[in-house]
Amino acid sequence: MRLYQMADAVRYELMNTDDLRETFLLEGMFEPGKIEFAYVDLDRTVIGAAVPVMETLSLETEPELRAEYFLERRELGVLNVGGAGSVVVDGTEYALGKLDCLYVGRGSRSVTFASKDSRNPASFYLLSYPAHKEYPTAMVKFADMKGLELGSVETCNKRTIYKAIYKEGIRSCQLVMGFTLLANGSNWNTMPAHTHMRRSEVYFYFDVDPAHRVFHLMGPPDATSHLVVADKEVVVSPGWSIHAGVGTKNYGFCWGMGGENQAYDDMDGVAIAELR
Repeated sequence: MRLYQMADAVRYELMNTDDLRETFLLEGMFEPGKIEFAYVDLDRTVIGAAVPVMETLSLETEPELRAEYFLERRELGVLNVGGAGSVVVDGTEYALGKLDCLYVGRGSRSVTFASKDSRNPASFYLLSYPAHKEYPTAMVKFADMKGLELGSVETCNKRTIYKAIYKEGIRSCQLVMGFTLLANGSNWNTMPAHTHMRRSEVYFYFDVDPAHRVFHLMGPPDATSHLVVADKEVVVSPGWSIHAGVGTKNYGFCWGMGGENQAYDDMDGVAIAELR
């Protein structure tokens, strides 16, 4: 498990490109045949990926968690962005196709990941936060999600938002999770930009063409920087930082949050003309 300590807004001003990438960007998480994890001290977030190929992978606890089992005091969101696969939670199997989402509640002892076809393995993105209450494990299929269309072709941000783990969907203790798909010809994922000090946010970019990149904007609204992000890379966004991005081609991204509340629209907007 990799350990990440987030910088505050003061240290951020002194960081160069390498510093920004080492602190806020998670690379190389999706390793075939492995489960990889990163522990971020911001809201005690655990970010991971499981890519089962030939063999089933088991979710094991890590020494950094000081827990008997991984979900002893945590909850977990799982999004499949690869081929068909399955997740077995305490003996119950959940079949996940691409863009299906699973919530695994606190207290679940046994969690395993498998792929249906090793030639097209599943790619499970994992996001976990501490939980003080147990909610039942539940799954939502992509086909059953009701997308919310936002933006327009004129502003290059026509996109559809899919909410999976939230107040009116799969209930959780702290985790809020969903994903956004950009239409062909659109590039901007979130604009106008915003911050929300009450929750940190994690952006996981997927379906980014290997020859293309996403320029993720971050930092205070009046002192922005950017990270150049490739497919299946993750950006951690502190509450004081905006989180928006523009790609050289359309793509998808999973947004996940944890913190003071679960209100999706609790955000402090920033007018485009105020960005610097």
